Amino acid sequence: MLKKAIHRATRSYSTKRTNHTMAWYCSGSSNSEMIDNLYRTGLIKNEQVKDAMLKVDRGHYAPSRPYSDSPQSIGHSATISAPHMHGHACEYLIDFIKPGSRVLDIGSGSGYLTHVLANLATGPEDANGGCVIGVDHIQELVDLANHNMRKSEQGRSLLDSGKVKFVTADGRLGWKDGAPYDAIHVGAAAEELHPVLMEQLRAPGRMFIPVASAGEGGRRGSLGFGGGQYIWVVDKKEDGSVHKEKVLQVSYVPLTDPPRR
Repeated sequence: MLKKAIHRATRSYSTKRTNHTMAWYCSGSSNSEMIDNLYRTGLIKNEQVKDAMLKVDRGHYAPSRPYSDSPQSIGHSATISAPHMHGHACEYLIDFIKPGSRVLDIGSGSGYLTHVLANLATGPEDANGGCVIGVDHIQELVDLANHNMRKSEQGRSLLDSGKVKFVTADGRLGWKDGAPYDAIHVGAAAEELHPVLMEQLRAPGRMFIPVASAGEGGRRGSLGFGGGQYIWVVDKKEDGSVHKEKVLQVSYVPLTDPPRR
């Protein structure tokens, strides 16, 4: 069984004192200080995840207070999640990501987590074609992610080599051209466990997805922000069977159509 988290993690800004306290307690004056604080408090536990996050300066991706352990608005009714949520996502997926893995990041937003995932999925041993594809339905955010990654030498190298690619598409449909994926991360709350995403997941493979709670079967439910969303860790076994487990109660922005213009 996966170890369940003991705290409530939020993507949209929370006014609860406990979340404020945790955010400021783990915040730092630099990227390395913030991540060291997350590691010291146990919000990040895996050394590989810690190293992957240390290599990506959040200051390139968050427009304000980048080293605060809290969500930040990036415009277009979207946010960059709190760093500890990025850490959780990576740690739940780490057993399925290694150099050479193919990873899909749905709702890639600012591009930050896509870059972190690329540090786990690519490297000197990725001769088999490690790749991370970031999908967002808002063209301006796809442009922003590309712009942000080009702020660092490593980011430019990942883009120019094709190891990271951002595409504009409906994340609910995944990205068939790059499938199958060893790991899929979904960064916005889905109304259901979309079957098409399961089809694009390799066997064995794992998906990390927030779903509006409607029952153990993952049926369509409300996308309100009142606490009815949970992170599901979904494992597709080698024989094609599927195992689902709720691991975190969260509050994410919804995985929906692009805004009308």
